[in-house]
Amino acid sequence: MVPRYSRPAMTALWEPEARFKIWFEIEAHATEKLGELGVVPPSAAKALWDWWATNPVIDVAAIDAIEAVTKHDVIAFLTWVAEQVGDEARFMHQGMTSSDVLDTCLAVQLARASDLLIEDLDQLLAVIKRRAFEHKLTPTIGRSHGIHAEPVTFGLKMAEAYAEFSRCKARLIAARAEVATCAISGAVGTFANIDPRVEDHVAEKLGLAIEPVSTQVIPRDRHAMFFATLGVIASSIERLAVEVRHLQRTEVLEAEEYFSPGQKGSSAMPHKRNPVLTENLTGLARVVRAAVVPALENVALWHERDISHSSVERFFGPDATITLDFALGRLTGVIDKLLVYPERMMKNLDKMGGLVHSQRVLLALTQAGVSREDSYRYVQRNAMKVWESDGQLSLLELLKADTDVTAALPPEQIEEKFNLDYHFKQVDTIFHRVFGEA
Repeated sequence: MVPRYSRPAMTALWEPEARFKIWFEIEAHATEKLGELGVVPPSAAKALWDWWATNPVIDVAAIDAIEAVTKHDVIAFLTWVAEQVGDEARFMHQGMTSSDVLDTCLAVQLARASDLLIEDLDQLLAVIKRRAFEHKLTPTIGRSHGIHAEPVTFGLKMAEAYAEFSRCKARLIAARAEVATCAISGAVGTFANIDPRVEDHVAEKLGLAIEPVSTQVIPRDRHAMFFATLGVIASSIERLAVEVRHLQRTEVLEAEEYFSPGQKGSSAMPHKRNPVLTENLTGLARVVRAAVVPALENVALWHERDISHSSVERFFGPDATITLDFALGRLTGVIDKLLVYPERMMKNLDKMGGLVHSQRVLLALTQAGVSREDSYRYVQRNAMKVWESDGQLSLLELLKADTDVTAALPPEQIEEKFNLDYHFKQVDTIFHRVFGEA
């Protein structure tokens, strides 16, 4: 993780202290249930919980020092806890294997990380919705292939983003449910040395579902889906960021990132106002997506388990969630403070001499009895004159002077096809589909 792109709440989930605390809870809850089942003395769990109630400091350095000798992280942790608790600690980890602790812990961390990311998405959605309604009927040009197409509204652009991030939220909720599973099933998942009721108990205490069938690990298809979902969210972030970047280009300048007092855009050129935040979001999206392929490759482990997945997850578990959390927060700030320029939008919309209305004239000609081929030819030959004049000529005036066109459409009908409001008659319908009754 890079502190520059990290926020405290998400980072805290991945600190060593947080991981060791979850490990302890897993071990203590398991020991508690083993005591109820008569496998170990009930006093064992009491000793663990009594020590825990003192709010002990987790000595990460001491645990690391033990691991330097044992070369095994879970054994190092159990050894350190035993040194603190005393003789009763020998009943910890009865019938369990290391992956029972590691995988269940990872499930807890990913579930808690998901909760923060869902909160992030809620905040982003609220901001996008506000800007959508603010600019519901702000005309702007829609572009395909980067070229002027037909009029839209800036509110529709925001509504499109809202719908996309709503889907992202739904996918993340589903991915959270899929990855939040507990496995306390022993060395190869057969429960040979531990009762399945222990797994039930630990899962309930930690807010997890039980893994129906594990090997020595929780199947990694769950994690693959989780990180793939994070990758999709990252791509949606990038899509909106790229839209802002294009709109901020000097030749367009229909919207731009907020430029704060005292901010500098360039070390060499004092005039610069660059879309640095959204460029940064494009880069951060690449970091999150970098976890997707390794997560997919982690699915194919040998037999009941190998550890080829372990080192990979130690990197991208924290990195992907921390980076995505930061990116969602940054995007929320960008949209919240985005500077929108309706006058520039209208200027750009009018830039090409009315070409944006060409389809309406084409359709009107076909409805007036002209073949589609001829209709297209009549409109296009006039449109190309406007295009080649860089918008200095008027499509409306050229069409009104074209006898082939006026033979089918009187001038007043041609003029009616250049009404901008026509393009926005279904905006309410689209907004209702996206936002409901709001």
